[in-house]
Amino acid sequence: MKLVVGLGNPGNNYNFTRHNIGFLTLDFYFKVKKLSWNEKPKFGAVFGREGDVLFIKPQEFYNKTGEVVHEFMRYYKIPASDILVICDNFDLEFGKTRFRSSGLAAGNNGLKSIDKVLGSSDYPRLRIGTENNELRRKMGDIDFVLSRFTPEEKEQLPEILTEAIKKIEEFLN
Repeated sequence: MKLVVGLGNPGNNYNFTRHNIGFLTLDFYFKVKKLSWNEKPKFGAVFGREGDVLFIKPQEFYNKTGEVVHEFMRYYKIPASDILVICDNFDLEFGKTRFRSSGLAAGNNGLKSIDKVLGSSDYPRLRIGTENNELRRKMGDIDFVLSRFTPEEKEQLPEILTEAIKKIEEFLN
């Protein structure tokens, strides 16, 4: 069994924010694959399943996602190497995707939370670039990650999310 985790913050007020690119990616995946989310959360996450793959959107805030991931790992006996975490990266060029089989949190509080609970950073992650240095300088980091995509960026999302889906499929295969 594998686990794919999209990071984000719960609540409609966070839809289409940079920090919620993980949720957005999984929602796009589910739309393309014609899958549906389970209406009843489990272990603090909205979840869905495709064969032997679980997909989750933790309903804890971004920096507390580790506990949710740990509960799914423990219950389903999923090793860290079979978990893919999808998150934003404001230092990565907008729209670029970067897959790594392990790595550092590099300031990402969702990854820090997962690292802390697992006691390790040895799990795959897919980072999606949300860089917009001009906007980030004006707002500061916290407001930036919680900001919505610009109209120009929103136009690019289908192409970016399609690329992210390819990376998810590579991980699953």
